[in-house]
This record gives sequence, structure tokens and C-alpha cells, in this order.
Amino acid sequence: MNNEILNRLTKIEEALNHSLSMAVSKKWQDDSFGHLSDAITKNFIQNLITPNKNLIDLGGKRWRPLLLILCYELQHKVNAATALSEAAAYSLTPLVEFVHTASLIHDDIEDSADLRRGKPAAHITYGLDTALNAASWLYFEAPVCINSNAEIPPERQLTLYQIYTQELRRLHLGQAMDIFWHRTPGLFPTKDEYQGMVRCKTGTLASMAAKIGYIAGGASIEDADKAGETAANIGMGFQVIDDVINLTTGNPGKKRGDDIVEGKKSLPVLIHVEKNPSDASKIAGLMEKAAAEGIDSPAVEECIHLLESSGCIKQAAKFGKKLITDNVGFFKSDLVSDLFTSMIPKEFRA
Repeated sequence: MNNEILNRLTKIEEALNHSLSMAVSKKWQDDSFGHLSDAITKNFIQNLITPNKNLIDLGGKRWRPLLLILCYELQHKVNAATALSEAAAYSLTPLVEFVHTASLIHDDIEDSADLRRGKPAAHITYGLDTALNAASWLYFEAPVCINSNAEIPPERQLTLYQIYTQELRRLHLGQAMDIFWHRTPGLFPTKDEYQGMVRCKTGTLASMAAKIGYIAGGASIEDADKAGETAANIGMGFQVIDDVINLTTGNPGKKRGDDIVEGKKSLPVLIHVEKNPSDASKIAGLMEKAAAEGIDSPAVEECIHLLESSGCIKQAAKFGKKLITDNVGFFKSDLVSDLFTSMIPKEFRA
């Protein structure tokens, strides 16, 4: 990773730490909660902060806040008179990273997942009730960065809030679709339905990052919407690649095939069923068996081998890569291109 990207990532980490710190300052507390009773000590507030902060500190690619900053810089070049300052732009990065963090905690609860980033999932470490409440709070804490920055004019604040809340609603719609499918073993959505779900569930955070970056850079809402649509396509491409990795090497911090245990109707599964409709009931049965027996169930590898036999995993990887490479040129930025190209695993770049 080049120094230009590393410098930006350093500033992003500073912004995230400023917006969510284990050391609760009086200003932060007032910005977040307003006046509180003296009986409510910082120890109580830590119950909200700790599960989220610990997950953030475990790392992550941070490509969403980085996309926000790169989009801001692109628009700042042509809209300097109406763009926010660089400091104000960085202060907005928690909008996407905090939502991503909260969604991971909720996703692990909904999927009954054991691990996240190589460590026990938040609901296992802190308890279901604490993790659920803390992650829900983080959705509402994220936009505090909009109104706590005096530099952002009211009309721009309103636009940022509208973008944030709409994308957050889309995120939950996508998650609702995904949950419904994996809770219904014999139901296999169409590829178009799958893409619609992923555009909401995963693409929405990429869309949010691009839109907020554009608005912070002084662009019109029309230009921001175009950037958001393009970024959503890229985000969808990365979700497809992520689905493929789950069935090949396994995602970092998780075990290969945990999507089978969770009953996920990922794109490789849908391509295989489209090619081999008679295998639908067999795949559903293997997923149910894996769910009952856990990640070490022989049904996991049996299901993966079945999917490999049709070439559907390679076909899905090709589709995911194409979504990324076909859309990244929209931004006309070597840094944006390098960012997304570097995120495609080497085995899928050829």
C-alpha cells in the first residue's frame, strides 16, 4: 500500500478515535446525549462504547471511509468554493465505518456466528442483550458527527442526514431479504433478486461513502447520486467476491464454508441451482444438516464439492470482478482504481 493511502488511513483512524473513545470527554458526552443526570456515570456509557470500540480496534479494510475521502478530494478539485474543509470531510468518516461496525455485530447475532475478525463475536463476549443494544446505539451515534461540526451549514447537514437515513433503511431491507432466504431452506431466490438484496445490504455503504464524499466536496446531489449508483455496483462486486472466498480459502477470521452453515443463498449457489435445478433439494438438505451439526459437519465440504463440480464458484468470481472493473473507471482516479484493484484477491485478478 502506497504512502498516499497510508496517510489518509492514519487520518481516518484519528477521526474514528475522536468520535468513539474509551475516554469519555464532557464535550463528547454532551454532543451525544445532551445534559445527563449526575447519577449517570461514564461507567454506564462504557456499556455502549466497549463492544463497538473493541470491534473497530480489531481492524478492517477501512475502504468505505477511504472511498469517502477520495470522492471528497475529487470533487474538491472542481468545487473548491463550496467544498468543506479537509478536516470536516475526515470528521464525516464515522458515518460509514460506524454503520459497518454496527451491522457486523447485528449480522453475527442474526447468523448465530461465533467469530468476527478472528475473535469471539460481540454477542458471545458481552452477551446478546448488551451487544444488540450497543450496536443499535451506534447507528444513532454515527450521525452526531454531522451536527457537532459547526463548519457544516444547516442545508448541507440536512442533505447528509437524508443520505444517511435512506441508505440505513436500504441496509435493513437488504438484511431482511437475506435473513428470509436463509431461514427458508427450500427457497432459492432468482439471481436478480439476489443482486437487488446485495445492492441494498452491501452496496448501500459504498453508495453512502461516495455520496457523502461528493456532497462534502461541494458536488450537486445529482452528481452524488450517480457516484452512489456506481459505488453500489462496486460494493456488490466485492460481496460476490466475498461469497466466493467463503467457499474457497475462507474469509479472514472465519472458517471456510460458514455460509453453508448459515444457509446463505449466495451467488455461486444460485448459479449452480440454475444450471442443475434437481440439486436444489440436496443443497437445502446439506445446509440444514450443516446448520444442525456446525462448521465441522461433513455436509459443509460435501456442499462445497457439489458447487465446485459445476464451475459456479469460478463463474461467480468472474462476475464479481467484472462489476468492480467495469465501474471503477467512473471516478477517473488512479487512487480509487488502485484501491479497488488491490482489494481483489490475486487469484481472481487474471
